[in-house]
Amino acid sequence: MSSYTVINPATTEAVTDVHLASVEETDAAVEAAHAAFVGGWRDLAPGERATLLRRFATVVDAHVEELAELEVRNAGHTWGNARWEAGNVRDCLNYYSAAPERLFGRQIPVPGGVDVTFREPLGVVGVIVPWNFPMPIAGWGFAPALAAGNTVVLKPAELTPLTAIRLGELALEAGLPEHVLTVIPGKGSVVGERFVTHPLVRKIVFTGSTAVGKKIMAGCADQVKRVTLELGGKSSNIVFADADIDAAAASAPYAVFDNAGQDCCARSRILVQRSVYDEFLSKLEPAVTGMRVLDPTDETSEMGPLISAQQLGTVRGFLDEADVAFEGSTPGGPGFWVPPSVVTTEDTQARIWREEVFGPVVAVMPFDDEADAVALANDTEYGLSGSIFTRDLGRGLRVARAVESGNLSVNSHSAVRYWTPFGGYKQSGLGRELGPDATSAFTEEKNVFIAH
Repeated sequence: MSSYTVINPATTEAVTDVHLASVEETDAAVEAAHAAFVGGWRDLAPGERATLLRRFATVVDAHVEELAELEVRNAGHTWGNARWEAGNVRDCLNYYSAAPERLFGRQIPVPGGVDVTFREPLGVVGVIVPWNFPMPIAGWGFAPALAAGNTVVLKPAELTPLTAIRLGELALEAGLPEHVLTVIPGKGSVVGERFVTHPLVRKIVFTGSTAVGKKIMAGCADQVKRVTLELGGKSSNIVFADADIDAAAASAPYAVFDNAGQDCCARSRILVQRSVYDEFLSKLEPAVTGMRVLDPTDETSEMGPLISAQQLGTVRGFLDEADVAFEGSTPGGPGFWVPPSVVTTEDTQARIWREEVFGPVVAVMPFDDEADAVALANDTEYGLSGSIFTRDLGRGLRVARAVESGNLSVNSHSAVRYWTPFGGYKQSGLGRELGPDATSAFTEEKNVFIAH
């Protein structure tokens, strides 16, 4: 029997030990989830499934503070972020509780009869959750999957299992039948890999690194298993000379340093038109140095620690290779702290410009004109997010259409919304999550012709 000691990244103190499931335990959980699928959840009346999801949302809402406190200790998230994340699970459940009664098929005109289509659930869905946003990303997977009539087995990240375990308990408290949502803590090489190879798991939803996502996609090919992937990012924040420079500089730190930069959507490359480059940097510096980087138990903290000693070493490795123009502060002490750091470069081949750092580090580079900005923004294997700052609405639309990315904001750093689609271009992912069409991605479309 193996276990993992959960560590508080702000203090490096042990929080609790969590049992890690074996292959045999994973098999038993998958088989129980399949039995729950064929034994009732699949055939439950849409209105009853909707009612249960709303009850689940209500129970989560009653435990938002408890869930937030768990995430502050387990993941080092700030209180503000953790409350939002717990609330996002509640909101996703409420949003997708409307889906069971709206999984519409179509009637298609044909000669000699009637042709109709149906949306039918896949079966057991395996959701593999990363450590950077344990609660919302879990909800983005299980809420639409359950709404579509599937059962779910969910593997939280080894580093951050506590909120997922609690959500599994709250699902039962809300009245969801046993084994409809099963949380299975364990290693990716054990539980995650078994999700991929188990024939009763009919779809994988994975959020994490591009390297692991490629392996999961290759593994799913053996069974032609469906897969949704949300992977890495190296998103650009493009600031044109005609933009509100004060607003662009003041907001830029929050677009990259939120969650200590451990965000696939982090705008970790800032492209600034050359004529306002110096002005932008002069206004960015006080915005960075003024960030409140404090122990996340302090409710005024705006940025917490990195998740682990390993991640700390990775981020410091990037910084050791770069020239840091200026940086913020940290509270010091035993946690995994790195100050919010700004690097300037004009080397498009520099590792810090090309690779995902996943830490509180942003690289700033000047550009000459609109075509140059688009070329620099697209010169990456990733395409997940991005921002464009300009007062010219035509330019904002042109550049948004030209940048190869799944989620773009003009004059803002818009967060992910549960009611709009989310996903990436190129090696940032495959498929889309969230939004009105998410439940369809957890169904098969069946066509039936009835002769007159």
